[in-house]
Amino acid sequence: MKLTFLGGVGTVTGSKYLVEYNGRRVLVDCGLFQGFKQLRLRNWNPPPFAPSSIDAVLLTHAHLDHSGYLPLLVKQGFKGPIHATDATRDLCEILLPDSGHLQEQDAEFANRHRFSKHHPALPLYTEEDARRCLRQFRSVAFHKPLEIAGMTAFFRRAGHILGAATIELSADVKVLFSGDVGRPQDIAMPPPEPLPAVDYLLVESTYGNRIHNGVDAEDVLAQAITRTASRGGTILIPAFAVGRTQVLLLHLSRLMAAGRIPKLPIFLDSPMAIDASDIFCRHPDDHKLSTAETNKAFSVAKYVQTAEESKSLDQMVMPKVIISASGMATGGRVLHHLKTYAPDHRNLIMFSGFQAGGTRGATLVAGGKSVKIHGSYVEVAAEVSNLDMLSAHADANELLAWLRSAPQPPRTAFVTHGEPEAADTLRRRISEELQWNSKVPEYRESVELS
Repeated sequence: MKLTFLGGVGTVTGSKYLVEYNGRRVLVDCGLFQGFKQLRLRNWNPPPFAPSSIDAVLLTHAHLDHSGYLPLLVKQGFKGPIHATDATRDLCEILLPDSGHLQEQDAEFANRHRFSKHHPALPLYTEEDARRCLRQFRSVAFHKPLEIAGMTAFFRRAGHILGAATIELSADVKVLFSGDVGRPQDIAMPPPEPLPAVDYLLVESTYGNRIHNGVDAEDVLAQAITRTASRGGTILIPAFAVGRTQVLLLHLSRLMAAGRIPKLPIFLDSPMAIDASDIFCRHPDDHKLSTAETNKAFSVAKYVQTAEESKSLDQMVMPKVIISASGMATGGRVLHHLKTYAPDHRNLIMFSGFQAGGTRGATLVAGGKSVKIHGSYVEVAAEVSNLDMLSAHADANELLAWLRSAPQPPRTAFVTHGEPEAADTLRRRISEELQWNSKVPEYRESVELS
């Protein structure tokens, strides 16, 4: 079995792993590169394989850094099945078309305002490209072996978000792909299932060099919202539409019910997040919340559907909470809100998790005094903070605890899906604390798994 690392190495984005066995080819994950320009440019390069030569894709979960390249793969000639859990399939039905739609909007906006270096600016793929790739999705159940390309795939729960899975591929060797590993005490998601005995392991390292602080998220939210409202400001929360938004609504509903925050209007300005909340309710077996809890949480906000309604929020001078995608401020409606609210010192821009290097979110959390949006720089006078305790990724200690659940050490643990310092820090801890052979692979490196 041959494994090639085509993404998710040296970065937390672009996860894409090519497995070759007896002349057959399978991709595990097929994500977009995000963040720094040199990473984003990889999305435009031809892949180092013929898409038509891929027999199947196995998807760990729906986030775009794991699934967002699929429309382009299909457009370039891939005709095989895309295997994913039911919830992952449902989420991709909203995430991928939305990704194509946003790319079309961004290209149109760039052409209309003439700020792109490309004439004309083009989308990487369109909404129709994304809808076309959805026809190739096939649902796979947890804990039920799937025979694919001469190998056997086995999906286990990874926590993290709805439908997220670790994927074990077996042939003459066994290799496990962690996808993104959830937290053991997540407020909404079940803990990741223990590791099986495998020969090789790929483990993510998003928080490989960090420990989540033990601060209570609701205490921080209550203080921040109360403080901002008292000075007449708006709380703008860039949030990931899938997972993070639903957790935020749960916390806000609890705070509102307990009288711990002022009775401000709360707006959910993300059609995709609204749809994701509906999917959350349709998959009760994939999370820990009761129907009553989800109904109460998701009713705390007013849903904003149309672009006109979204624009009207920026004309409202009253204190309020706006939750809007995307979570790293890489695109979407939140950019228009940032242009309105970032220059005013009364407002609060509150991020809600990991901010990849090169994103606007990373710039703002690091204290940047201006941020480039739609070709122009916007002054940042608003308060900026990050609710990193809300992360759906296991931190370094939690990852080590999960690895200790393995009944025996793998021959090699490949540390992936992390920025360089995080990945190498986790590699060192795996080597020193677990006494496992561990390695951080290079981009496009190939290894023989024997």
